[in-house]
Amino acid sequence: MDYFLTEEQQMIRDLARQIAQEKIVPVRAELDEKEEFPWEIMKVLAESDMCGLYIPEVYGGMGGGCFELCLATEEISRACGGVAVCYAASGLGTYPILLFGNEAQKQKYLPDIASGKKLAAFGLTESEAGSDAGGIQTTAVADGDHYVLNGTKQWITNGGEADTYTVVAMTDKVKGSRGASTFIVEKGWEGFSFGKKEKKMGIRCSSTTELIFRNCRVPKENLLAREGMGFIVAMKTLDCTRPGIGAQAVGIAQGALDEALSYARRRVQFGKPISSFQAIQHMLADMATQIEAARALVYATARHVDSGARNVSKVSAMCKLFAADMCMKVTTDAVQILGGYGYMREYPVEKMMRDAKITQIYEGTNQIQRNVIALQLIKESASK
Repeated sequence: MDYFLTEEQQMIRDLARQIAQEKIVPVRAELDEKEEFPWEIMKVLAESDMCGLYIPEVYGGMGGGCFELCLATEEISRACGGVAVCYAASGLGTYPILLFGNEAQKQKYLPDIASGKKLAAFGLTESEAGSDAGGIQTTAVADGDHYVLNGTKQWITNGGEADTYTVVAMTDKVKGSRGASTFIVEKGWEGFSFGKKEKKMGIRCSSTTELIFRNCRVPKENLLAREGMGFIVAMKTLDCTRPGIGAQAVGIAQGALDEALSYARRRVQFGKPISSFQAIQHMLADMATQIEAARALVYATARHVDSGARNVSKVSAMCKLFAADMCMKVTTDAVQILGGYGYMREYPVEKMMRDAKITQIYEGTNQIQRNVIALQLIKESASK
């Protein structure tokens, strides 16, 4: 379909696709096998000005938004979901500063992120808290000109590799989620360390670690917004970044369809390519239709986010939910079309199926997305 991309948006998509094919496809299996962070590819993305697509020009970015970030994420994901999340998760860590940072904070942190000199990460999840932000145990206690952070964050994407972390901690535990606040924390500060790198089912080249705070002193000027705004900062951030997960899911699924189509045309059984069998044709048709539907919803949602609309939670949850469920089905079907070959690591659809699963889990499970959607529907209905 023609999504009426501007000339600049077409260039972003085409450049991301070129990088994906030339730099990522040849090494994706090795990166997955070795669980190696793709720094060389991240450097290529930085040199190509891809890291600042969604950051205003005044801070060294390209002046785009969620939509441009989604275009790039989709194309990178088409080659490798693991590399894509290394790239896109920096946006997740940056959006709290974009949305709630003061001018001094933006001037200090955004230029290095926009240039790709530094990566960012977002620290919300803990062993007892993720979707339930009120369960956060990490604390931030005011002490003179600083806050002292203590606690542990879990499953943090880009953990250990990023330099800039936006971290949610409790400044008043009595108030539950209304007692949470968000801080900008820098790698290398005393009292801030990392746990072991997790071994995962998919997106293996991505670094997933604990963030450990032991009397880590954070300057008060690194508080985002104000005390008690942490939950709002986190939710508004996720509203803007969930379309990126949708884009990742669309990209992974498109890559799987590409492989399934190519294989179906080559594979001969009973004297014919299996692409001539109606059973395979129907699977391919359903896969393509589902991908296009998800892409349309992701693009529309990203543009809605960029329009400045105030309430985007429902549609943001919808696009993440729909695209992620679609991705899991399409990659499973791709493995089925390839048969025994699809189950072998020699062929990329096995990896794509493993990578697909996480899109249903991180940045809020798809069950949580359904809660968000339903509660908003009920709220809207009650106000009519």
